[in-house]
Amino acid sequence: MSDETETGTGTPAGPQPEPLRFFGTTWAEHDGGYRGRRIGVAVGSLAAAVAACFVLRFAYQGLAIADVGKPVTVLVVVMFAVCSALAFRHTWDAFGKRPDPDRQASLRGLLAIGFIGSLLAYFFRSLTEAPGEKLHREEYETAREQYERRTKRRTGNPSRKRGGRS
Repeated sequence: MSDETETGTGTPAGPQPEPLRFFGTTWAEHDGGYRGRRIGVAVGSLAAAVAACFVLRFAYQGLAIADVGKPVTVLVVVMFAVCSALAFRHTWDAFGKRPDPDRQASLRGLLAIGFIGSLLAYFFRSLTEAPGEKLHREEYETAREQYERRTKRRTGNPSRKRGGRS
């Protein structure tokens, strides 16, 4: 959140909404093509997941042609399934709370292998809202409330307060 003041450009004073990937700040007021962007993200993430499944199918067929053996083939399939499930869960949870940067760095390889799970999480979340919108909205509203409390003007002159002296 940035704490900008009005500069004559029409930017309101106070915190501004943080942009989301693919949505910018359209999530705040659901304007500027928000619905179209959500549909685009849903279709794009589903199409990417389907394309990725075809790529993995070709990899599976490559293992079958190479005749590496049943145990290796089963291990590869299980690895992609488990990594995809973990990536889905991690991505889904990241839409509701900020992930720990150290944990995120340690899971980078797992998330890369399970990218289909992340794509599916984007697809399912974009059916209801912009991915990450709920988290950003809560943070934005909290920042706006804090800003308004800080800038709320007092009524009366504080130097004229009665001090309890008689």
